[in-house]
Amino acid sequence: MRTTRQPDPADPRIGASLFSTWRVGTPERQAQTVEAIGRAWERRGWPARELLGYHVYTGEDGDTLLHYLQWASEGAYESFVKTHRQERVDEIDTAVPGIERVALHRYRHHRSGVRTDGPVPGCVVIVDVEFEGADAERSRRWADAVFEALGSEPEPPPGGISAHFHLGTDGTRVLNYAEWESAGAHADALAAAGDGIGPAAFAWRRVQEWPGLKSSTVRRYEHALGLVPDGAGR
Repeated sequence: MRTTRQPDPADPRIGASLFSTWRVGTPERQAQTVEAIGRAWERRGWPARELLGYHVYTGEDGDTLLHYLQWASEGAYESFVKTHRQERVDEIDTAVPGIERVALHRYRHHRSGVRTDGPVPGCVVIVDVEFEGADAERSRRWADAVFEALGSEPEPPPGGISAHFHLGTDGTRVLNYAEWESAGAHADALAAAGDGIGPAAFAWRRVQEWPGLKSSTVRRYEHALGLVPDGAGR
């Protein structure tokens, strides 16, 4: 069933966090694709009890869709792919032809920082980091260094709500699912950030200059569709 509640990336039941990106071209096609996904899923029974939630987000760029699936295990996802995925894909592609499925990456939740008094998120910011070569320990150390940098800030940005760090299962990626009060609050925080001096500036330079760091992208999204098993709550 549909839910207006946003997901909890730190839910301990999650054994596999899957994030994928689609390109659809225009804001109108973003909306059409979201509705096609909702129809394709609601016309069928929930595919597996191990699927805890499926959430779709529209990109601020008017082109992309982000998909976040919370599975109890990767094995459960593989079973879904073999038995239930293709019929949903076919229905969505019939409704909205020409969708480009860019990439799907698999992660496990590593650690989170959450404001206890945070408002309902109005924006999700995805920080996607890729390293040269597979090294799971390097990814873990980098994510922990980001937490040290965040902790060294004299005051947290006023619009930030949470940061949920995920480590790629292939050892090459880190994804931060960050919740913000609004897209404007995140943009203001970026504009206010400077080179600076002192411990915080040193900590952030260390993160940015980490050996083996290949790329880092930041994209803003808005939650558009939440699907959960019947009885999971609205």
